[in-house]
Amino acid sequence: MQSIRTLQSALAAAVLAIAAAPSAAQETVTLKVHHFLPPVSNAHVKMIEPWCARIAKESNNRLKCQIYPSMQLGGTPPQLFDQVKDGVADIVWTLPGYQAGRFLATEVFELPFMVASAEKASKALWDYAAKNAREEYKGVKPLIFHVIPGTELHTTKQQIKTMADFKGMKLRAPNRMATKLVAALGGTPVPMPVPQVPEALAKGVIDGTVLPWEVIPSLKIQEIAKFHTETPAGTPFIATSAFVFAMNPAKYESLPADLKKVIDANSGAATSAWAGKIWDEQSAPARQLAVERKNSFHSVPAAEVANWQKAAEVVNADWIKEVSAKGMDGQKLIGEARALMK
Repeated sequence: MQSIRTLQSALAAAVLAIAAAPSAAQETVTLKVHHFLPPVSNAHVKMIEPWCARIAKESNNRLKCQIYPSMQLGGTPPQLFDQVKDGVADIVWTLPGYQAGRFLATEVFELPFMVASAEKASKALWDYAAKNAREEYKGVKPLIFHVIPGTELHTTKQQIKTMADFKGMKLRAPNRMATKLVAALGGTPVPMPVPQVPEALAKGVIDGTVLPWEVIPSLKIQEIAKFHTETPAGTPFIATSAFVFAMNPAKYESLPADLKKVIDANSGAATSAWAGKIWDEQSAPARQLAVERKNSFHSVPAAEVANWQKAAEVVNADWIKEVSAKGMDGQKLIGEARALMK
């Protein structure tokens, strides 16, 4: 009899312990989100924070983000992709192009004068990558792909108006294709991650930078670079950069099914288009800050843009040759990307 009572007591205690402990399905999961820009940047304020707010709301606050801007988890911007792959961070926002030559299929969206709308190109990049770049993102779970609006030219001492003005100019380039473009136009490319740009400009290490308007205010580049060169509205961007917002696959798989659905609902082509639209919308307000400082602006005439486009043809030709040597049909990939953007 005593043994029965002991067994009943043990069972009752076990039931109470189970009832008192939160079920795995109800646990709060905090995701470590890592990126390289400051917390005042549009990437942080306009995309990453709102995305985190959405998954928190849709999960009844069971999914939360701890955001680490400005590389607070350590490392350098080119290491972000491998940080999420290795589980140092749960999610990262980064440029694949910071690792030159590793993401060849993705580079098609970074070719000169390729993209005219970040929103359209971002959706297209998601669809394109799902078909053509799976191997490049093996080991991570892409949530969002997006591009930025056209990168303009921002210089400290001299306005760039014609191709002749590129000669002798040391210009920061964000990725491999932009590096090749600057060289094709006659300048001296200096590859570097964007957090290094303000100091490099201020110290004269570089004479200018290839950057979108959107990122200018968070780095206060409008206070250092007084000259801005732009292509006319409606013209495809001089250059652009592709970005990925990616998650560690093991972290994703560890989530209960209902939380996976929340992540899935905030990933994909539509979410990528949303991200691209954010960058489209931030260009004008960012540019206005340079206007208010009475900086100098130059819009390149269509005839001169045609000269730049002709000079840039070698970049496309070299890229097609390079990827074709690795078994990819470069011309076909360009055609697919352009078709998707339409």
